Formats: sequence, C-alpha cells, structure tokens
Amino acid sequence: AMMVPLDPCNKPTSQRRITEGDTVVVYERHDSMRAVTVSAAGVLQNRFGVFRHADWLGRHFGSKVFSSGGVGGKGGRKAGGGFVHLLAPTPELWTLVLSHRTQILYIADISLVVAYLELVPGCVLLESGTGSGSLTTSLARAVAPHGRVYTFDFHDQRADSAREDFEKNGLSSLITVAVRDIQGEGFPDEYSGAADAVFLDLPQPWLAIPSAGTMLRQDGVLCSFSPCIEQVQRACETMRSCFTVVES
Repeated sequence: AMMVPLDPCNKPTSQRRITEGDTVVVYERHDSMRAVTVSAAGVLQNRFGVFRHADWLGRHFGSKVFSSGGVGGKGGRKAGGGFVHLLAPTPELWTLVLSHRTQILYIADISLVVAYLELVPGCVLLESGTGSGSLTTSLARAVAPHGRVYTFDFHDQRADSAREDFEKNGLSSLITVAVRDIQGEGFPDEYSGAADAVFLDLPQPWLAIPSAGTMLRQDGVLCSFSPCIEQVQRACETMRSCFTVVES
C-alpha cells in the first residue's frame, strides 16, 4: 500500500481494502497505536485481546475489528471482546508509530517547516539528516506526485532503516536515501543549482549552509531547524553571507 497516492485515479483510503503485505496502523486508543505488517498467518496480541490478521484481509481501512475471543471466534465480525481500528498509514500517523532512531520532529514543527519551505507538487528538495524519517514522509507528500526528496544521513544503519521504512510505505519513487556527511563534505555537486528547497537538521548547520546555498535555484529556500538558540544564532550569521532574506 502507498502512503502517498501517486495516481489521482486511485481510490480514496476509505474505499481501499486491506491486503497481505499492507502496513496498517492499529489504533488501540488515543495514546496507543502501532504499525503492523499484515500477513495471513499473523496474530496481534494486546491488552484488548487476540487479533488474527486473516480476519483483517479484505476489510476496508478504517474498519473496527473485534478480538478473536468474541462470540463465534471470528475477529471483526462479532462483538464480545476488545476491539481496535485498522487505519491506513499517513505521514501524521507514521510520525506517531515509527521506530525512534533519533529525536524526531512532530506535527506542529513539521507543518511549520513544510510551509516555510514553500513546497508544492513537483519540487526538488534536499534534506540532511534523515534521522528516523518522520519529517521526510511529510516532505514527500508535499512534493508528490512528480517531485523528489533527496535525503542524506552520515550513519549507514540509520540510512538503511529509513530506506526500508520508505520502501514499506510505497515512497521509494519519491525519496532517495544516501549516506553522506553533509557537514564535512557538503551536498553532492550533481545537485548544484537544481534544488527548490533545502532542509537542515544538523548539530552544526553552519558548516553545511555554504554548500546548501550552491544547491538552490535562484529563488530557492533554505530552512534549518535547531533546538538551541546558540545554534540558531550561528546559523543565521552564516546565512547572512549567502542569502538575501534571513528570518528566525
């Protein structure tokens, strides 16, 4: 299943049925969700009961299903035990259920970043670092269906894990993951002048800002996210030597 539909003719999520291999966000309660890959022989056990994946197959995303302990033993057909809802993954839901390999950005910050980057369908975006991929999935949706996100992380295993997540969510045609130390090496020359936007989430973003500036088109936008005011101040100082308008 694709987290971001690339074909406008695709059925809305509410009309799609769950098939084997799909990633489903199992909504247990407002503070408890998990991502599950559906397999015919799979079983989910939680505080609400035992749920057989086979009972999910063919049901619509958004369905409410009951545990196998219910009357008649047919999960999703008769009440009697606990229940969960089977949701289609979206960038917002994925942020809540993904594996945290690093600190991540959440929806409030992600929304602000996407707005500041002025992303529209078809944009080309460079990102460093990839981290857990929370932001990257939202960036991909913003540039879909014909744009592209090129994301870089210096950590091999982290990049591999993010790539696997993007493939599982059907985002490989929108996101390219590469291993590179952007602070030390800068962005690859092949993207020079080709990016509509660049996003940095790095410990020392000022080291990457000169390279980021050369990657952007004439009217491109750079956004850098830092948790400490000292990082922001130093990044802004460097930006003023490369950019016309700097805001913080």
